[in-house]
This record gives sequence, structure tokens and C-alpha cells, in this order.
Amino acid sequence: MSAGTHPESGLTKSIWSDADFDTMGWHDVTIHGLCVQPGAFDDALPRLLLDIDYIVRWVQPVAPETHFSFWIAPSTLVFDDVWDIEGDLDFKGMAPSLDIDHIRRSAPKDSRGGPQWHIEGHFFELKFRAAGFQQYLRQAPQRSQRLVLTHGERGGPSFAETAFV
Repeated sequence: MSAGTHPESGLTKSIWSDADFDTMGWHDVTIHGLCVQPGAFDDALPRLLLDIDYIVRWVQPVAPETHFSFWIAPSTLVFDDVWDIEGDLDFKGMAPSLDIDHIRRSAPKDSRGGPQWHIEGHFFELKFRAAGFQQYLRQAPQRSQRLVLTHGERGGPSFAETAFV
């Protein structure tokens, strides 16, 4: 097995970027933590880090099974040079869970540069501008019957920017 690959799940690398955006998907990915990290210098823009369970692959059920299973990897999604952050949460009457429906990228409507990112969830949304992203799969994917890993399976919360080898 090559560094950062996982043939069983179909994973070909453990570090992804905005250059891979069109081949990636975040539907039903759970966010375990969110961090706005100050820039390295006084005039540097902040970074947005998300601790997620990235679904590498959905596995079709084979009879007699009737439900999908999933290859999931604890990951850190990092957006660099972030500005114009706005969002909304609405968990009234329900247990809070930050599950992504999808992430959209669109061209800016002004001359300030950087694409507009829109993370739409099932009861939340987050919009911001950012230069791009890196996503680090911190562990090899694990086969799961659920869409989210347990605290123990994922090794707890983390914003580590290291990929498994």
C-alpha cells in the first residue's frame, strides 16, 4: 500500500485541496469541531478549521443487507485566508448536530478576489470567502454502518494538519 492510499476504500491520497473540489463530496459529513485560527502575522487573514468525519465512499448494500455502509476517515478541513464569515444555526427543539448537506464554491461578485464558499447543513449554514482549502485525512478510512464515527473510533476531536501514511 502506497503512502496515503487505502485500496479497500478506493482512496488514492490522504491530502486533498481545492484543486480536487469537483471530485469531492461532503454530503452527510459530520462536523465535530470548528476553529477560527488567527493569522500567523498581525496583518494575516485567519484560517477556518473543521474537524470532520469525511465519507470516502458509500458502499451499496449486498443482499441480505438492506442499508448502506461507509468508509469514513477522521479529517481536518482547512480554509486559508478567510474573510467575510457569516452563518446561522437553528437547532430549536432538537439535539444539535452539524451535518453537511453540501459545500458550494462560487466566483466572487466583486473584485476583492477569492471564491465564495457556502457550507449548507441540515439546520445550519456558513458562508465565507477564502483563498482555498486543504483536507487532511488523519487516519486510514474505517468501514462503518453509521454515517459518523464514535469518539473512540476517531480518537477524539482534533484539528491536526497531518495525513496518515
